[in-house]
Amino acid sequence: MARNSEKAMTTLARWRAAQEGGLKVKERRPYLAGDCDDIHQAEKWRRQILGEISRKVAQIQNAGLGEFKLRDLNDEINKLLREKGHWEDRIIELGGPDYRKIGPKMLDAEGKEVPGNRGYKYFGAAKDLPGVRELFQQEPPPAPRKTRAELMKDIDADYYGYRDEDDGLIVPAEQEAEREAVASKVAEWKERVAKIARGEIVRDEDLDPEENLYPPEEVEMEEETKEESDGEKEHFIAHVPVPSQQEIEAAIVQRKKTELLKRYATDSLMEEEESVKQMLGV
Repeated sequence: MARNSEKAMTTLARWRAAQEGGLKVKERRPYLAGDCDDIHQAEKWRRQILGEISRKVAQIQNAGLGEFKLRDLNDEINKLLREKGHWEDRIIELGGPDYRKIGPKMLDAEGKEVPGNRGYKYFGAAKDLPGVRELFQQEPPPAPRKTRAELMKDIDADYYGYRDEDDGLIVPAEQEAEREAVASKVAEWKERVAKIARGEIVRDEDLDPEENLYPPEEVEMEEETKEESDGEKEHFIAHVPVPSQQEIEAAIVQRKKTELLKRYATDSLMEEEESVKQMLGV
């Protein structure tokens, strides 16, 4: 095993060789996109980030990595996506193209965003982790209930069937159905009468086909009642005398006078008034 001094010498030797041009030091990506002023370098770092995202998205598809490894990979992918956005903004500032409009969006489409957590996405097997699966299985919000005013808005005369006969179709159809029903019953009755006359069937004692369903006594009583009612309507006689308007007004004035006398006149005053009336012969 090499000692620390030997490691230091090895690192020093590599650094001196790099300074002399023997080795090429790998250039690191700037931590902030604003530190880069070259558009070609910015596009290079953007392509590098896309490659890292592709590799990590491929790795996260393996559900056997374990819960913690999947969560770490998902966090790294989201971090790289944010960093890619920063570099795309920097490219636009340097006069380059807008990759958010013209670039492919397959990497973003592979992730699924949690409702209510804008920006953070889950990729691959991370979407089936405990606690994450429930986030995507939210129940749909209940349908809004209609108010009483909205329910009553569509209720009119048609709702209660008040204008069903105004279309001119129901009444003729009902009349036609009624005529067919009456014709059918009359045909059945005539056929039954003919069979009874031929002796094919026995006449029903409870209902004789030749018997009038409405006895003449009842018909006469109904006609007399109708005539009496019509006569009363035509020849109305008032047995109680009806007062005229002048008589009604005089009665009201007399009643008011009597009430005022009862309220304000004393017994002695009433006696004097009666004596004066007797003396005057009124």
